[in-house]
Order: sequence, then C-alpha cells, then structure tokens
Amino acid sequence: MDELQRSIYVDKFRLAFHTQKGTAFQDWFVRIAGHAFGADFEEVRPYGPYGDLKCDGRRISSGSVFQCYAPEAMKEADLITKIDEDFHGARAHWGGNMQEWVFVHNDGRGLPPNAVQHLDALRNAHAPLQISTWSEPELLALAMGLDLSSLQALFGFAASIAIVDRLVLSDLMPIIDALQRQDSPANPPLTPPSPEKLEKNALSEESGLFLRIGRRKSNLVDTFFRKSPRPDLGERIAEAFRTRYAELKALDLPADTIFKHLQDYAGFNGEPKRQGAAMAVLAYFFDSCDIFEDPVASVEAL
Repeated sequence: MDELQRSIYVDKFRLAFHTQKGTAFQDWFVRIAGHAFGADFEEVRPYGPYGDLKCDGRRISSGSVFQCYAPEAMKEADLITKIDEDFHGARAHWGGNMQEWVFVHNDGRGLPPNAVQHLDALRNAHAPLQISTWSEPELLALAMGLDLSSLQALFGFAASIAIVDRLVLSDLMPIIDALQRQDSPANPPLTPPSPEKLEKNALSEESGLFLRIGRRKSNLVDTFFRKSPRPDLGERIAEAFRTRYAELKALDLPADTIFKHLQDYAGFNGEPKRQGAAMAVLAYFFDSCDIFEDPVASVEAL
C-alpha cells in the first residue's frame, strides 16, 4: 500500500465514520473489528427475546465487551441513560467474562463533560474493571493497521501512484464527458493563480498529497484540452468548477470539506483508474483556474 492508497482509505474511513448511524454504524464497527482481531473477535447478534445481552461483539483474549452508540444527534441526557443501561446490562449478562467494557460512539468531537464525569464515576465504582471509550481516533488506528486486502474488502479499491502514472488520454474521457454535461456558465478566460495555495486555504496534508499526485498527469489534461475539437471546452469546465467552488464557499464549509466536494464533482468516486483521472483533472483546474483562494505572496510550490 503506497501513500496515495493510504490517504484514500483514510478519506473513505472518515466518510463512513461520519455518515454511518444506528445499526449501520454497529455493523460497520463489527466488520472492522473482525478484520483487525480475526478469530479473537466474536460478533454477538440479537436473538429472540434476549436481544444481544448488551454486547455488540467481544474480544476473547482481553475480555473486552463492545457496545456501539451512533444516534443521528448526540443528546447528553440520552447518552448518559444509554451508558448506564448498556454498562449495567453487560455486567449482569457477562459477569466475570467481562474484563473491559468499551463504549464505541460516533461523535468525533468527544463526549460532553457530564457524560465523561459519569464514566469516571463508573470506573471508580467498578475498579478494577476497565471502562474505555472508542471514537474516531481509535477506530482510525484500528482500520489503518489492516493490510491492503482487508481495506479493499471494507472500503473498495483505491488508486495507487502506479495507476496514476500509467494514465493515458483515453482514461480522461469518462471524467471530461461527465464534467462537460454539467451546466456550464459563460466562459471567461482562465485566471492563473499563484503557484501555491494550500497554506492560504488551510488544506490538509492529505488534500495536498492528492494534488501532488494529480499534478503528475496534469500535463495530460492540458494535452487533452489542446487537442479537443472544442477550443472552449477547458474554459467552460473551469468556470463550472469556479461556480461550484463559490457555491460551496458560500456555505462556510471547511476548506477540506470543500475539497472533498470538488473531488466528487470531478468524478473521484469509482474504480481506481477513474480516481486517478479525477485527481489529474482536479489538480489541473486547481492550478489553472480560481478554485480556492490565491495567497498574496507565493510560497514554495508542492
């Protein structure tokens, strides 16, 4: 797995973490844990009138019992009630086989303070039983410790640097065809930006990596437009990107969120070769038209 594949899988993980809710989040966690722990992990499914006995899965070697909670919106009172019900229910059903209780939740911002204090009170009252919380950092570390075949099974295939390097003109066709079918405004001339915009726009290292890898084939995109029988094609697509960027910026979204939306707009979702072509196209328009802000003074290019 190279650095591009790793960054794509981090993105795929984060998308899943922030969009899976309820039982879908539970099922997603169980799949990750199953790949990570193998036969040491047992999924516990609801059965008849007993349900799952307050356990979504357990790790045998550590005596860890996992319980997931991923509501559409985290409410403190409901959260504390859920913690109490699940923890005391797990103790009652699993007894001495439970050495650790792990509460897995989907709020990447962390738990509210009263819930944290409530967990501390449970820890003090039930020591030496371990009580842990897992959220985005712990699950990301678990997922990114997997081998490539497991990540492919969980998140699908991801473009590698080698795939990007092997792109040819024909590989750009699906991306360009889809973009030119988008509603395109009038076509003012392209405005070349300053050579470096990542620092100005506070884009992450991962977004920077996508742009750096995409630039390996941005000359191919330039060749495509120069050879196109429609001399205005590049400018029309550039203006469509500018318009889409302005719409997203008006929503006051973080820079990386805007970048991910533009990736989707460029056609990044799909098989690896299509991902590579979309990166090349997005890098080309990042450098050649006004998507994202230009710094007043240039800094060293990526």
